[in-house]
Formats: sequence, structure tokens, C-alpha cells
Amino acid sequence: MIKMQIIGNLGKDCVVNTVNGKNVINFTVAHTEKYKDSQGNQQEKTTWVDCAYWTDRTAIAQYLTKGKQVYVEGQPEARSFQRNDGTPGSSLSLRVREVQLLGGRADSGGSTPSYSNAAATASPSSTSNVPSPSEITEPIDDLPF
Repeated sequence: MIKMQIIGNLGKDCVVNTVNGKNVINFTVAHTEKYKDSQGNQQEKTTWVDCAYWTDRTAIAQYLTKGKQVYVEGQPEARSFQRNDGTPGSSLSLRVREVQLLGGRADSGGSTPSYSNAAATASPSSTSNVPSPSEITEPIDDLPF
């Protein structure tokens, strides 16, 4: 199995659909990497990931709004296609197994619930010693690599 983890911001509000009697929450996550090119100029690269979260727990949908920062984990799928103008294209999608709200522009300072398709499994943040974003005091944009 291949597993992918993403921390990013939602590009727009999620959409809840019913397909063959099952609920799916569709949303798009943007992850932006900042780096310096070979001339020392600051650059940005944004990767968009289309996410499909098949779940009966659709209560999280009200919190999956544009600009919200989320952690998503699941199985990736890369697709290649041909555009209408004949040029090749590709897309990255994720079949979500877990989603956790982290914050973002629309954050009201409330709690950050975690949702998972796996029954009786704990959220990674509840079992690890990883500091919360507010506890990190070091600058994160000047990484040594």
C-alpha cells in the first residue's frame, strides 16, 4: 500500500455527494513549497490535490471551508490525460482515510477534531509528541536543505 500525507489549505468549500447510496466529501487541498532557485531567488511551487473522503460521518463537511488548513492522509492516485488542445496533463488525487482540521484563515480558535474511516484508531496527533504549531518558535522558512 502507498500512503500519502498532506498539510495544506482548502481551495474552496467542500461538496458532499451521494454515489450509489454512499456519501463522499470532495475537496481540493493546495500545498505550497517555498524555496530558493540556483540564482538565490525566492520561488513558490503549489501542488493541488483532489480529495475524496468516503464516509458516513459527514458532520465534518461544515468545517471544510475555503482557506481552512487541514491534514489529510490516504491512498494517492496519479492520472494522466490529454487536454482539449492536445497537450498532455496530469492530476493527483487522494482517497482520504483520515482528515484533521488544523486551522486557517476561517479558524475561530475552537478545537481541532480528527475524523478517520478506521474504527477505534487514534489520531496521530493524539498519540505523538509533536508540538502544536503555536509551540514552535523556530523560523520554518529557512530550512537547511
